[in-house]
Amino acid sequence: MILLESEGFINIFIKAAFIENMVLAYFLGMCSFLAVSKSVNTAFGLGLAVIFVLGITMPINWVINNFLLEESGLLGTDLTFLRFMLFIAVIASMVQLVEMIIEKISPSLYNSLGIFLPLITVNCAILGGSLFMVSREYNFTESVAFGLGGGFGWFLAIIAIAAIREKIKYSAVPPALRGLGMAFILTGLMGVAFMSLMGIDPAALSGGAN
Repeated sequence: MILLESEGFINIFIKAAFIENMVLAYFLGMCSFLAVSKSVNTAFGLGLAVIFVLGITMPINWVINNFLLEESGLLGTDLTFLRFMLFIAVIASMVQLVEMIIEKISPSLYNSLGIFLPLITVNCAILGGSLFMVSREYNFTESVAFGLGGGFGWFLAIIAIAAIREKIKYSAVPPALRGLGMAFILTGLMGVAFMSLMGIDPAALSGGAN
């Protein structure tokens, strides 16, 4: 039983990180992805922040949705119309916590991230992850795996494009494509590359389909 649960955890993590990457498969969280991917250092910090926020808000929102909002929950009343508001409140609280920690530990990183750190609150990848969790009817363990996998996938994507953009600074890029123009092209090419993974089923590869 524990083995099956661990296989499901790993399968969902891999699927969320690579096959259904938040940025490159669904193009969620593009604003901060494009704006903060000019430097690997700042991209690394924001990527870790997104992993933490997704990894902690997903299970919290699962508990809120299943035990408070659903009609079958503790209150016995359908309060799902409050889902968006409560989900965003949880996300905002966790982002505030991350902001305080980063400001205390690394003021230089805090200044580099600027306005895009608090904007994680309205990052559609964060809210989208919680909504995907609800629509796919994940259990608590699966929601944790999906949150961590989605955050890790976002982290990998922003680190990859930041590294490429740093190298491109030394290339003869046409003036019209410098900056966001080349960033959009790179994101599209990376998205096409990740689309080649969409036909892969981690459960089948690990023998879970047998």
